[in-house]
Formats: sequence, C-alpha cells, structure tokens
Amino acid sequence: MIPFLPSRLFIQVWRRHLLVWRKNAAASLVANLGEPFLYLLGLGYGLGHYLESMGPVSYLVFLTAGILASNSMHASTFEAIYGGFTRMTRQQTFNAMLATPLGIVDIVAGEVVWAATKALLSGAAILLVGALMGAIPAPTAPLALGVVFLSGLVFASMGMIVTSISPNYDFFMYYFTLVTTPMLLFCGVFYPQEGLPEAVRIAFGLLPLTHVVALIRPLTTGLPFDNPFWHLLALLLFVAVLFPVAVARISRRIIV
Repeated sequence: MIPFLPSRLFIQVWRRHLLVWRKNAAASLVANLGEPFLYLLGLGYGLGHYLESMGPVSYLVFLTAGILASNSMHASTFEAIYGGFTRMTRQQTFNAMLATPLGIVDIVAGEVVWAATKALLSGAAILLVGALMGAIPAPTAPLALGVVFLSGLVFASMGMIVTSISPNYDFFMYYFTLVTTPMLLFCGVFYPQEGLPEAVRIAFGLLPLTHVVALIRPLTTGLPFDNPFWHLLALLLFVAVLFPVAVARISRRIIV
C-alpha cells in the first residue's frame, strides 16, 4: 500500500530544486513574470483606457488580482509538468532519489511544494509590480500570497498527474488547450463570471481557479468577500484529493 503522507525528507527534494534554481534564478523570474507583466500593461492600460471601472475599482486593479491568481496556476503548472517530466524521464532524477531513503510520496511532495514555491516567488514579484503601478490598493494584499501558495499546491498536484500519464512533451498541449486555457478565460480573471451563460458559470464555478480568484481579488482590491470559507475549503479539498492521485500515478509510472 502506498503511503500518502510524506515524511520530513521531502524537504530535501525541495532543497535540491532550490539549489538548482538558484543558478538560473534571474532567467526563471523573467520567464515567470514576462507574460503577466505584458498582460498588466497591454490589457490593464490598453483595455483599461476604454473600461473606466469594473464596479467600484478600476479595470487595472481588477485585472491585477486576476493576473496574480492565474499566474499561480501557470507558474506551478509549468514547473510540475515540464520540470517534473524532465526530472522523471530525461534526467532520471526520481529513480536516483529512490536509491536513497526517500519514498515516492516524499519525491512527489517535494515536487509539488517546490512548484508552489515557484508560484509564490513569481506571485510576490507580481504583487510588488502591481503595488508600484498603484494597482494593489488594499492593505490586506500580502495575505494573498498564502492563497497563491495554496493554489500552487492544487495546480502542481494536477500537473504531476498529467506528468504521470504523458508519453512526451507534446502531450502537454492537450492539458493547456483543454484545461488551463479555458480556466484562464472563464474563471473570472479578465471579467466577472456573472456575464457568462448560467450553465457555463456554474460549470467553471466548480473549478479551482475560480476559487483562487474569489479569494485573491477581495484581498488585493478591498472588495467584499463572497463565501471565503467555502472557497478555502474547496482548495483544500482539491489538494486532499489530487495529491494522493498524483502519488499513485507517479508510483505506477516509475516503479516496475
């Protein structure tokens, strides 16, 4: 039976990835920040010029919260998928780790927590840039980083499941096209979900990015919360369900 609770040894996996990342930290941050920064400039100022406000806040303020939420999905997903797949298949890092006291659950936990850490690092940078642009008016904004980290755990767990079934890098395009891109477009990142058809709104309201946006936007804008405990509980449930699946799938992939 596969255990699903990691030991403290997972920290060694996390530390290994941190040491490797430090060698290319600048390039990594540029890659993680480039796209969201362009969104803020292009849509925040460009489209924001034609949209005077989004309710009680400017469109730039509204969008910055959405970009912070969506970046937590993208940063953790890319690390879990591309980084995890490379370490598992090309570099054989997982097999090397199994020759130590580390177990499968420790390896997957280290991967997931590291991917969430990458989301946290890029999220902190976006929060700083947004504050300098005057797009983070609420004093509670630093609390959003806790949601960013939790979001990273959710999407990293999802990414590890995809990694476990992927035969090659090209396979990931299915996941981006069918899963992450629809969430980016319909989970409230760029506009309120209230404008969507009811069936679409209900369906996408169940997906994790909707819950992330619903928590981050009030924290960064000062807008009132809508059922915050439900959104937090939903994200915790996603982690509780997805992480064991990721452990089981990775175990089947690398242990013959």
